[in-house]
Amino acid sequence: MVGSDAKGVVLVGVGGQGILLASEIAARAAILAGYQVKTNEVHGMAQRGGSVIAHVRYGTEVFSPTVPEGTADVLGALEQIEALRYAHYAAPGGLAVVSAQAVVPVTVSSGAAVYPEDVADRLRRAFPRLVYFDAAERAVELGDVRAANIVLLGALSRGLDLPAEAWEGAIRSSVKEKHRDLNLRAFEIGRNTK
Repeated sequence: MVGSDAKGVVLVGVGGQGILLASEIAARAAILAGYQVKTNEVHGMAQRGGSVIAHVRYGTEVFSPTVPEGTADVLGALEQIEALRYAHYAAPGGLAVVSAQAVVPVTVSSGAAVYPEDVADRLRRAFPRLVYFDAAERAVELGDVRAANIVLLGALSRGLDLPAEAWEGAIRSSVKEKHRDLNLRAFEIGRNTK
């Protein structure tokens, strides 16, 4: 059974990109906004650059941590092919926020597969509401590519009904003090991305 007002967020990428931290921050932001929250993560090959997916559901009452296929209000992807791999989670009219970053899998580098050249066109066809930008490049402008996940989180936050102060509180409580200012700036850069 699915809570009638439950919102679904699906975050995807590859191991090492910070998907799990981003999902933790999104969940904490929803808690700080007063919602019930449930999360689920799949990261079996995360340490080897494998696919990672995290689900965050929040609402007045949430019964399951898994976002049902075709219902995600927001899909956030730190790798563009991963966005296509998990496109079936997005609700019709849902927001997709996708970083233009390409992480070439071993199957491609070994010659067993080919990385598509028309990724941008495929993304536009898959997601009518698409924010497509290079989150890693924006993070490098801040001085740390590792903040790309928080840049992406800022961009996708515009598609959710959580107040800015809840996001800020979630970032402050989820990252080490020495990284807080960087992550708060990264979030703002993402939030102002169109």
